[in-house]
Amino acid sequence: MKRSWILSLCLPAAAIAQESPTSPGTVANEASPPAPAGMVEVNRIAATVNGLPITAKEVGAMLSPMIGQLMAEFPRQGPEFERRLMENRDKILDELIDRQLIMAEFKKMESKGANLPDSVVDREIDRQVQTLYNGDSEKFRQELTKVQMGMGSYRTLTREKLIVQAMRGEKFKDAPPPLPAEVRKEYAEAKDTLRDISKDSITYRKIFLPRLDPSNPLATPETQLTLAEALAEEIRNGADFSELAIKHSQDAFADAGGLQEDVPRPDLSPEFAAILFDAELRKVLGPLQDAAGYTIAKVDSIKKGPAPPFSEVKKLMEQRVRAKKTSARYDAWIGDLRKKALIDIKMK
Repeated sequence: MKRSWILSLCLPAAAIAQESPTSPGTVANEASPPAPAGMVEVNRIAATVNGLPITAKEVGAMLSPMIGQLMAEFPRQGPEFERRLMENRDKILDELIDRQLIMAEFKKMESKGANLPDSVVDREIDRQVQTLYNGDSEKFRQELTKVQMGMGSYRTLTREKLIVQAMRGEKFKDAPPPLPAEVRKEYAEAKDTLRDISKDSITYRKIFLPRLDPSNPLATPETQLTLAEALAEEIRNGADFSELAIKHSQDAFADAGGLQEDVPRPDLSPEFAAILFDAELRKVLGPLQDAAGYTIAKVDSIKKGPAPPFSEVKKLMEQRVRAKKTSARYDAWIGDLRKKALIDIKMK
């Protein structure tokens, strides 16, 4: 199967962190699943915009959280894994190309005093750590290390992202003001994504099979995955989850039928949490893969953290309404910038 060079560049060392028998939700120390073949130079150029490079590191840093979740969802990878990976990668590259174009416009304004305070960048990075990594700053830094990007480079990427947002607001500040009803509607639609996810908790059942079974010297990662797939299929066909967990699961919760109650989201790895908290209730998930083995899960209930009050995010909601009202004009503006630019996409 054809592999993308960006995939081999930024695969996480562990797709999802598996709970240990004595400490649920902690990261396992076992070796990672082997990465796909096709490693390349980390300084490879993904594209150039008017001669300025967009590097594999930049694409990889933004893609890394998505790869972790995809590897967890698709232990055998395959066509759907590849399709979704390439779809996300191409979206990120398009975003970085647009960013490069808009940054060129911003540089024209810097001579007139335009700037972005460092404190704004700090707040945005803190928000990303909370949203993408469950508030785990160490996990965030580990992911940067995996794509060989320093914190300084990531700050630059984040600063440019914020400048793009500010430039959009400046470019279309003459947009019709949002109506109160429009702002309230936007809040109703967006508040779930704005909630404090560190306060989320979940009750779910799981069956865990290690990649290597100490009690069965003939077991291999392949045979364990095959067994996990068979168990998941049995449950989907009506088998009792609890009974199979008691019989097959190899963790501290097996005797309880795999039941884990009110687990705080930060106790799960970001990738595993993203899958579970987005799942349909009582739908069989998996097998999911991590460095330690394979997990079959079924979510019983979710308690979501609180959303910020309307008063705290009113201005943000107004900005979002304005952005929607000006999206056609914005797309036309970006299209014009692209027509005038020399863009060479080297990533295929």
